[in-house]
Amino acid sequence: MADITRKPIFEIQLPETVSPVLRGLFGLAQAPLCRMLGLARIDELYAGIPQGAVGRDFVDAALRAFHFSYRVSDEDLARIPESGPVVVVANHPFGGLEGLILAGLLASRRPDVKIMANFLLRRIPELAEFFIFVDPFGSTVAAKQNIRPLKESLAHLRQGGILGVFPAGEVSHLQFKNRRPTISDPAWSASVARIVRKTGATVVPMFFDGNNSRLFQLLGLVHPRLRTALLPREFLNKCDRPVEVRIGAPIPFSRLEQMVEGEDNADELIIRCLRLRSYLLAARGAKSRPRPKIFLPKGGNRQEALIPAADPQLLADEVAALPPECRMFKSGEFSVLCAEARQLPLILREIGRLRELTFRRVGEGSGKACDLDGFDAYYLHLFIWNETNREVVGAYRIGRTDDILARLGQRGLYTDTLFVLKERFLRHISPALEMGRSFVRPEYQKSYSSLLLLWKGLARFVVQNPKYKILFGPVSITNEYKTASRQLIARYFQEQNALPELARLVRPRTPLKEQHWLKNAARTLVTDLDDLVELLADIEADQKGIPVLLRQYLKLGGKLLAFNVDHEFADALDGLIVVDLMRTDRKQLERYMGKEGLAGFLAYHGLGPVSAGNSADGPEGSGGTGGTGGTGGGLPRCA
Repeated sequence: MADITRKPIFEIQLPETVSPVLRGLFGLAQAPLCRMLGLARIDELYAGIPQGAVGRDFVDAALRAFHFSYRVSDEDLARIPESGPVVVVANHPFGGLEGLILAGLLASRRPDVKIMANFLLRRIPELAEFFIFVDPFGSTVAAKQNIRPLKESLAHLRQGGILGVFPAGEVSHLQFKNRRPTISDPAWSASVARIVRKTGATVVPMFFDGNNSRLFQLLGLVHPRLRTALLPREFLNKCDRPVEVRIGAPIPFSRLEQMVEGEDNADELIIRCLRLRSYLLAARGAKSRPRPKIFLPKGGNRQEALIPAADPQLLADEVAALPPECRMFKSGEFSVLCAEARQLPLILREIGRLRELTFRRVGEGSGKACDLDGFDAYYLHLFIWNETNREVVGAYRIGRTDDILARLGQRGLYTDTLFVLKERFLRHISPALEMGRSFVRPEYQKSYSSLLLLWKGLARFVVQNPKYKILFGPVSITNEYKTASRQLIARYFQEQNALPELARLVRPRTPLKEQHWLKNAARTLVTDLDDLVELLADIEADQKGIPVLLRQYLKLGGKLLAFNVDHEFADALDGLIVVDLMRTDRKQLERYMGKEGLAGFLAYHGLGPVSAGNSADGPEGSGGTGGTGGTGGGLPRCA
């Protein structure tokens, strides 16, 4: 391979109109100025790169020579398709380094790589194999000069290649949006969306974590050219500081096409979508909401030690003493029972211990030695009992609104501590069952069967008490979810899965504070539940989606009315959900109630028998990626 003659990358040139005297003075100052700006150091390191290296070899050698490095997970790297036309869109936080990283990263995945980059990089001839050079400065001359590289980009994609693009065309810098200072890209160019539309390429969003120095940002406010002058120094100060790269799920062109169908400003909508998808990846690096210290009544701020586990034999004796009407059904070694607090003092105390143990595992919990409160004294307790191991497996707390409201009024409902409920709301849903404090102890969370038993137990209770056709209560999204995920979940369900006529009748006592850009992202990017799940997988490092218990409520036709931040429970985000069983898909009801149970429930409400075509499917697959609430397969706390 022929050697490429090395020339200095950067030169400071004066306009031809400058007088000879000024040229002479500049000649004296040029060397010190080049050192001050970092130009000389870049040329020194560039000269040290082995001769003859081009393309990927040059990129790898340059990264080593400048002591640059980056981190990207294998799971993220696998999101880049290995074939077919692909456009990778990324933010532009540094102004140079990310171009090298993008070239090396994509070349590690496939050979047909091109990067659209600033024409100034043409001064590095070794990059010619990888780069398509454009003029990003937006002048009339630039527009004409960019016609050829744009055609080259289109041809490359039509041949099935992959194209990396920084749609901003300009480095991220300090801006004031909604009167708040933020460092981000300027507006992304809609011409990138046009390239995507014309080629039908799949798009992969990418995010480079980081930004340039405060000095760079502040001087840029004085004049943009001062920002440009500092780029070489910013390039050098990234040495020995690994850059984290995050890659989102590929977006098929068909998804984008569907999103803008019938719209006149399709390119603007697409590029807005792609920018949001890229910047949402920033949330993955953000810490989840800090788990607050739980302050206890006497001024302490440490969690109390859990009470000791109860004697298994004493628990077994108490279960054996329960009357037959408390026994819902038996499945193998497991029994599902439902009783009042006065009937099971030892079991209830053990339920309180296990609640706290389970909730603490996911950053929730009351901080008390045993998670019992005043509501437990008059709520019913549905629980799973392992006959062989003589232990409680999981439990649900059930409140009968007709009974509670008659005896104690509205304040007798746990939900009233989280949401302001208008009397019209309670009149509308009653008689109803308030569901809450659900858990499955950690040892049983690997299997879906425990959750299934709880739901079958609840269904059996409804069959035995068919007047209760409404289920409601708070279902939680724990602090294991990133702040962005929690906000996207809340915004989606409030706007697209609510019952407006009921939502007007409830109000959170501690509303969720939303970030404007995330509200905008939810409205732009999320049109259905699949969109939401895809975004959550991009944001969450473990790619978890909707919490499992919430998913189950949704399958029953559940609607979320409002969201409240529960400061008493480690700032868990509680969504108030309402399920009208009369509107639930009958196959779903039959799955839990059984055919005879469903027929009896429907007959009570004056509806006909289940048709033969409505036979139930088997239970859903075990487990899940909900990852919240510390319950079976990720079951979250419901209240």
